[in-house]
Amino acid sequence: MIGWQEAVLKLVEKEKRMAEQVVRLTVDLTVNEGKLDAFMTIAETMTAVCQTEFGTLGYDWFSSADKKRFRLMETYANADAVFAHFTGPVVQELVPKLAALCSVGRFEVYGDPSSKMKELAAGFGAEIFEYWTGINR
Repeated sequence: MIGWQEAVLKLVEKEKRMAEQVVRLTVDLTVNEGKLDAFMTIAETMTAVCQTEFGTLGYDWFSSADKKRFRLMETYANADAVFAHFTGPVVQELVPKLAALCSVGRFEVYGDPSSKMKELAAGFGAEIFEYWTGINR
């Protein structure tokens, strides 16, 4: 094989290993009537706490135009980072407060969250999509 072809193949394999480690979550939420301000306050607090979590790569909130529906998209470096998040203050203390203000329409996990994390996520009603193939840079 030509030198540049070998380099490209090594880069592709490295990116594939990275993609296999990253775990993503999406959560669709509908805010209860009259609870938007409290919902947004707790969501902002959750985001601030997540900024201090090791291995949390992304924690992004998106809203519908009418601010009734939100989608939370989370990205973690690996399964250990997801487990630390689920056993930490955001999920253990703040998620129950947020849950009192909204309903969960969908919760999905993408990647390999580990067997212990699969059990925890199942308790929250999550559907898990295992990594198959793709590009992650």
